[in-house]
Amino acid sequence: MASNQQGGYHALIADILDGWKIELYGIADLEGIVTPADDADGHFPKAISFAVMMNPNIMASIRSGPNDRYADEYCRVNDLINKIASKLETEIRTTGFKSHMIPASDRTDPVDIKGDFPHKTAATRAGLGWIGRNCLLITKTHGPWLRLGTVLTDLPVDCNSPITKHYCGTCRKCVDACPAGALIGNAWQLGIAREDLLDVLKCDEWKKKHYFQFNEGHNCGICAAVCPFGT
Repeated sequence: MASNQQGGYHALIADILDGWKIELYGIADLEGIVTPADDADGHFPKAISFAVMMNPNIMASIRSGPNDRYADEYCRVNDLINKIASKLETEIRTTGFKSHMIPASDRTDPVDIKGDFPHKTAATRAGLGWIGRNCLLITKTHGPWLRLGTVLTDLPVDCNSPITKHYCGTCRKCVDACPAGALIGNAWQLGIAREDLLDVLKCDEWKKKHYFQFNEGHNCGICAAVCPFGT
C-alpha cells in the first residue's frame, strides 16, 4: 500500500475525530484477537479507539455516589460516542474497506454482564491508557473520567504502540472507596482476567439495589471519581 494512500486513510480518521473535537484516539493492532465482526470474509485486524471526556465537575460530584447529573452525562456521552462511531463506520465503508462499530455500554451478555467486544482492549492496544485497579481505562491526562468508542476495521493504517503496564503504583483509593467491595485490588498486567480485578456480579447487584434510580442501576462511578489521575 503506497504511503500517501495510507496517509489519506489516517487523514480520513483524523478529520472525522478532530471534527468532533476528540482529543484522544489511536489505532489498535488486534492480531490474535477474535472479534464479533469476524466472518467468512475475513478478520478485522485493527480497531480505531477513541475517548470522549466526561464533564469534570460532574465527575467530582459523585465521590460519595451517583446523582442525576451524572446519569444524564453518562447517557449524553454514550449517545455522542455512538454518533461518532457510526460516522467512522460509514465513511470507512465508502473507501471499500470493512468497518464495524461497537456500541457504547451495550450489554449483549446479561449473564456475564459484558458486551460483544471490550472497548478497553482496543484502548490499551491503541496506546490510550492502562487498566487501573478499578477495572477502568486510565489515561495520564484525564484519568478514567472518560468513556470509550471502538470501530473495528481492516483499513490499511499504521497502529499505535500499545500500553503494556500500569502506572497506578501502590494507590488503592478506588478499591477502598468501592461501596460494594467489588474491587479485588490486584494491579493490571497483560493477560489478567477481569475476574481478578473486579467481582462484576457484586458490582452490578449493588448498583441495582442502591442506585436503581440512575439509569436502572447502570451508574455508580465512585471508583472513577476518586482516581488521582482524574482530579
